[in-house]
Amino acid sequence: MRLGVLDVGSNTVHLLVVDAHPGARPLPAHSHKTELRLAELLDDHGAISDAGIDRLIAVIQDALQAAEDKGVEEVLPFATSAVREAANADAVLARVRKETGITLPVMTGDEEARLTFLAARRWFGWSSGKLLVLDIGGGSLEIALGLDEEPDAAASLPLGAGRLTAGWLPGDPPDPTDVRALRRHVRAQIARIVGDFSRRGAPDHVVATSKTFRQLARIAGAARSTEGLYVKRTLSRRALEQWVPKLAAMTVEQRAALPGVSEGRAPQLVAGALVAEAAMDLFGVEELVVCPWALREGVILRRLDHLPVA
Repeated sequence: MRLGVLDVGSNTVHLLVVDAHPGARPLPAHSHKTELRLAELLDDHGAISDAGIDRLIAVIQDALQAAEDKGVEEVLPFATSAVREAANADAVLARVRKETGITLPVMTGDEEARLTFLAARRWFGWSSGKLLVLDIGGGSLEIALGLDEEPDAAASLPLGAGRLTAGWLPGDPPDPTDVRALRRHVRAQIARIVGDFSRRGAPDHVVATSKTFRQLARIAGAARSTEGLYVKRTLSRRALEQWVPKLAAMTVEQRAALPGVSEGRAPQLVAGALVAEAAMDLFGVEELVVCPWALREGVILRRLDHLPVA
């Protein structure tokens, strides 16, 4: 069957269309993505502005039209931290339902972490042993650890690259004092949960998902996306530590000129790099592997698990 996953995230609204059936790998058929940056459309009270809601509804309607055009049989919609934490979340969801016909479930941070973990587990398989999975989104950082398809420990922290950039790094390039303050904040937040994971034992493999990690791996020398999904892409802590001060000293325009860095994500790369560096350091990770599957694939896999086998 042809499924569409509609991901209303902090940075983008992304429709991923796949051809899928139980027991088979989901095959991507189409991708429809619009940068919305919901986290930047909040008013002084933490609510999504009326203009922001109007824009969100228009983007969702465009995505639904794309799903119809591509013959999608079922759309699996969800929203993450930007909607989850908006002061007017209920009003936003009511307007979306009224004007698009879509009921938009809002995932908890724990659900995000667990579904992302499922996607990584399926990608790497049982032979990868105990996995530690890190995912940096626009609004939050998800961490999960475990041996099975359900992680033994999962956490979500408000350390997304978009959120931190908007709240901590107004300059271009950012002021070194602001960078230092953000570094302290990020490390203090992550340090609070490290013990919950460490007591469960060391992972056999450390995996990262998300556009932030892919971009950091690329500028550190990993293969470009055109070389395919199955090329192993890694990021070492040593390389990241060398790049963090360089990125912090660059303007947005200079970051956007780096290999693999998109213009839309360049403003967030310093904050994302600080989170990645802190997570790798505090969890004692020397090197991680980038996984091409993440939350959207986890949603698809969970849906396929509930389909009857023909």
